[in-house]
Amino acid sequence: MRRTASPLSLVLLGVGVFLLVLAPMLARYVEPRAKRTPTDVDVTTVFAGTGEYFDTRSLRPVRTKPITITRRVLGDVAASERSGRAVWDVSTAIDTPDTLALRDPRRSYQWTLERWVTDRRTNTPVHCCGETPEYQGEAYLKFPFDVQKRGYTWWDSTLGATVRLEFKGTGKVAGYEGYRFTGSVKDTRTGTRQVPGRLVGLPKQSQVHAEEWYANDGIELVVDRRTGRIMNARIAPRKTLRAPGAAEAKVVLLDSAGLEFTRETQRAQVALAKEDSGRLRALGETAPIGAGAAGLLLAAAGVVLVVRGRQRPNPQ
Repeated sequence: MRRTASPLSLVLLGVGVFLLVLAPMLARYVEPRAKRTPTDVDVTTVFAGTGEYFDTRSLRPVRTKPITITRRVLGDVAASERSGRAVWDVSTAIDTPDTLALRDPRRSYQWTLERWVTDRRTNTPVHCCGETPEYQGEAYLKFPFDVQKRGYTWWDSTLGATVRLEFKGTGKVAGYEGYRFTGSVKDTRTGTRQVPGRLVGLPKQSQVHAEEWYANDGIELVVDRRTGRIMNARIAPRKTLRAPGAAEAKVVLLDSAGLEFTRETQRAQVALAKEDSGRLRALGETAPIGAGAAGLLLAAAGVVLVVRGRQRPNPQ
């Protein structure tokens, strides 16, 4: 008598070996290649809070009023495909109650347009494709994938430079845990603005180039560890005007002790973080573990059946 392997045993053995080979490939090759910044984004985030701002009509400060910052990030898919980079157009509108009611960013209290270009794998800035301004640092609209427990350089558009953010443990947003980073900006001159002299204490001069100063003593971001998505952000900006060479501010353009993502924005960001993180977890952990376990069982079953075989009489 001789033993022969049944078709079932060979199939089980083959599938098992295939899954055992597939498992490490998913973890080492497929999942890292899935960590690419998306190009087809269309995300709107809203900050809300109260503070002080300068009313350009009455030329007087308005205090304890709602302030809203609306930021829309829209991916330029065509430019991204041509360059191989993530090309995002960013519209940021700062609104008072009067301008918010107009529902037109061009008529907001302050409106800026930016073009952000990054390496899709590392998240580092790439200076191409009409990028403006020329960004620096490791993070801005998002952090790199697989966020570490360390400090990061974060781009502050108002400052026009990077800010060092330090890791401060974890924080929860809508019940979902992320890494918490904090930092601040000391009062820094950021430019000049032509204004009536009397506005900054120089009544004898019709127009002067007043100095613009900016500070932010309350930057706090909560970031999804796996994807680098910012799930909540809190800032405390202060923008002022000084007479040329003066040591103190004469006009407060904008001042808030805290502007933070609205609850709706927080929930939306957490939902996106969960979705993207779950997809990466499936490719990097769940699928490899499942494929490895299934492959081991099927291969073992196939080997057992092959060893046992099916007895057939020897040919005469």
